Amino acid sequence: MPDQPSTRLSVNLNAIAMLRNRRDLPWPSVTGLGAEALAAGAHGITVHPRPDQRHIRFSDLPMLRALLDDEYPSAEFNIEGYPSDAFLALIEANQPDQATLVPDDPAQATSDHGWDLHRESGRLKPIVARLKKLGVRVSLFVDGDGDAAAIDLAAETGADRVELYTGPYGACYDDPAKAAAEIERLGSTADAAHASGLGVNAGHDLTVANLSPLLSRIPTVLEVSIGHGLTADALQYGMAEAVRRFLAACHNGS
Repeated sequence: MPDQPSTRLSVNLNAIAMLRNRRDLPWPSVTGLGAEALAAGAHGITVHPRPDQRHIRFSDLPMLRALLDDEYPSAEFNIEGYPSDAFLALIEANQPDQATLVPDDPAQATSDHGWDLHRESGRLKPIVARLKKLGVRVSLFVDGDGDAAAIDLAAETGADRVELYTGPYGACYDDPAKAAAEIERLGSTADAAHASGLGVNAGHDLTVANLSPLLSRIPTVLEVSIGHGLTADALQYGMAEAVRRFLAACHNGS
């Protein structure tokens, strides 16, 4: 067994599901490719079941739960989404290890901002308590803008972790100076989270190329959730090799 990086890799299967849903056919297989990712060393699976089921379907969740329970019991299941009553019912039914709460409007194409905790922390507090009563770890999706006061409010909700929204960093793929500035903003946010006693995850538009520099600045990131970039790599290298490439980036950054 190779040494494990300190940062764990959770493979987001949404893009696989979206490709599958273009036809009324069972391939590409969400559970099959999830199993291939786990066999290659991924530490977990992430899904974001949106209300319109345009990628992950609600029916995928129990199959992924069974895959993890039966074949990869040490891997984690992370379900992310807006904490509507319907979403919370999915969490209760499928018992993920972690629920990542995002402030998405149902019509959004993808997550593109973190919670406004100055306005929403009070509403989130009972939701977090409800999830933690189920034994589910709770992570809140936050902007990596260095707002330490917002991070303090995240801690006051009772959440266990925050997930840094790394989309603005990913958008700097052609501008090293802007990328360096975004890394420092993310790093400042992570520093505030650690000072508040929160664990730190990260995700959105991370690639093999930009992951190591991020983790060099924030080596205490506990988990990265990667979907689009890893799926794009899988089209070129295959799922197993794509996972191995991202695991190597986790090693190189830690």
